[in-house]
Amino acid sequence: MQVRRTRLPVMLVSAAVTALIAMAVATPASGADDEPTTFTVGIKQDIDSLNPFTGIVSSAYEMYQMNYDTLTDYAAEDFSAQPAMAESWETSDDGLTWTYKLRSGMKWSDGEPLTARDVEYSFNRIRNGRYEQTNYGNYVAAITSVEAVDDTTVVMKVDKPTPVMLHLYVYILPEHIWKDIDGKEVRKFDNEPEGPDGVVGSGPYIVTEHQKGQFLRFKANPNYWGGKPAVDEVVFRVFQNDDSLAQALRRGEIDFADDLGSNVFESLQDAEGVTTFDAKYSGFNEIAFNVGAALDDGTPIGDGHPALKDVKLRQALSYAVDTEAIAERVFGGHATPGTSIIPDLYQDLHYDPGSSAFTFDPERAKQLLDEAGYREGSDGIRTSPEGRKLSFRLFGRSNSQTSQQTVQFVAGWFRDVGVEVKPKIVSEDALTEIIGQGNFDLFEWGWVVEPDPNYQLSTFTCANRSYKDGGQVYANLSDSFFCDEEYDRLNDLQAEQIDPAERAETVKQMQQIVYEQAPYIVTVYYDNLQAYRSDRFEGFVPQPDPDGSLLFQYGTHSYRNITPVSAEEPAGDGSSDQAAEEDDGSSNTALVVGGIVVAALVLGGVGYALSRRRADHDVE
Repeated sequence: MQVRRTRLPVMLVSAAVTALIAMAVATPASGADDEPTTFTVGIKQDIDSLNPFTGIVSSAYEMYQMNYDTLTDYAAEDFSAQPAMAESWETSDDGLTWTYKLRSGMKWSDGEPLTARDVEYSFNRIRNGRYEQTNYGNYVAAITSVEAVDDTTVVMKVDKPTPVMLHLYVYILPEHIWKDIDGKEVRKFDNEPEGPDGVVGSGPYIVTEHQKGQFLRFKANPNYWGGKPAVDEVVFRVFQNDDSLAQALRRGEIDFADDLGSNVFESLQDAEGVTTFDAKYSGFNEIAFNVGAALDDGTPIGDGHPALKDVKLRQALSYAVDTEAIAERVFGGHATPGTSIIPDLYQDLHYDPGSSAFTFDPERAKQLLDEAGYREGSDGIRTSPEGRKLSFRLFGRSNSQTSQQTVQFVAGWFRDVGVEVKPKIVSEDALTEIIGQGNFDLFEWGWVVEPDPNYQLSTFTCANRSYKDGGQVYANLSDSFFCDEEYDRLNDLQAEQIDPAERAETVKQMQQIVYEQAPYIVTVYYDNLQAYRSDRFEGFVPQPDPDGSLLFQYGTHSYRNITPVSAEEPAGDGSSDQAAEEDDGSSNTALVVGGIVVAALVLGGVGYALSRRRADHDVE
């Protein structure tokens, strides 16, 4: 998940402080009866916010789904829809009314009843809000009403049949907590834990402590509808770099290391007690162009180079980037060259440009630049037909080694075809604001793509460009400021197509438009390199099966199923996934929209990232 809001830069921690943090957060995986069982995860970026309306980075969404549940979940095996808070659902024959039946007797972590009123509140807050719609507006776009009929029944009406209703990845919030936080206050609300009971939630774990740039601590939620997990605590420790992360895993200070660099990952393959896992992932990285920064109403903003509005220039530069070299030399072969904005993990949805692909061909790039009127000057740098030098700012991220390496490669390749690039390395929070204001030419970043394509596709719509509220410009999901009427039309169409094959064809047409218009150069689809102490914990559940990510999934499958290796029998929520699948089998197959089985709606079989949103890949 990339970013569209301010987020915190990684805080550098000295060796001495790191040791103190390890002592503060580390707890044995298993021990005396009065000792909590703690599972410690090493990550390389702190969250940007515990407020789910504010956070954008994938690490934040990992925390949200630990603390808050959703109506439905993505199955671990194949991303199909399965019950979560809603144990069943049905839709009317015309597909315009959806009825969700919640589990009886659910409670919030503070003991208050969790009812359909909380669901109604959460969805209507997004529908009626402006700030709240940035992260979740695309899920509720077709919804015309949400009503709690009784404590366990929610009825939603839509203005047209839509496959999105099975994948409403909207976190249900406790009305009794959030109702006192109005539309203005929510922009600044940090949702940090204020006491030992933590942030009130409904998920399998509740966040109880957060030291910015250092760690987050979660405790098992005894009120979780699936049963209290076997592991008592989950701690996320923030590390400065790959080396310190790997050493902590070797020493047993942590139990899991996420998003490792390729060299460090390979060095751990023979480490005693450690299992490495090269997970297939739904993330991609890109070089993005400022194709004409503007607000959602078309008002120009920013200071981007005007030549980048020319699609011929963007296409020519697409031939100048060697994506195979990035995959091999930057990612150590743990990535594949990228093409379109839906990764090839989702084969049914992925667009393959085939023979029309922008393959690495500097001579072709030069030819196209010549034909478009971009002539070389005496200094070897081309100028536009209007006489402006092709000199661009290319922003990379200070806390990502792969970002900085990619930026340097791209700068060299562009220089070879007569285009000057001035790299600028900034923190991610700074880059978020730079992008939102339109004050850039190019930048490097990435996204993590959900299994349902609706969210990712929405990031290229005209309506998701930046917007103005109260005289201030706010970033939205669009970062290249791409705007195309035909693309928007197809986006509306795919959002209401029930037949999976028809929808997949529309999704591919949309990818083709983006690919050919080239607001992005998708550089790679990268693997998620993970490692864990297999001598301490077992029961990890990959998503998708068998080689998807073990953590940072769409759901909390592994957290609910892992157990210490010394445990005699699996405990915790190991049975809840099975029960959910059984429920799913009885409820989903009964869903019919216009005579079509709704269980078949799931395509591609998602950022956190989890993902969702902006990728946190290789944060250094």
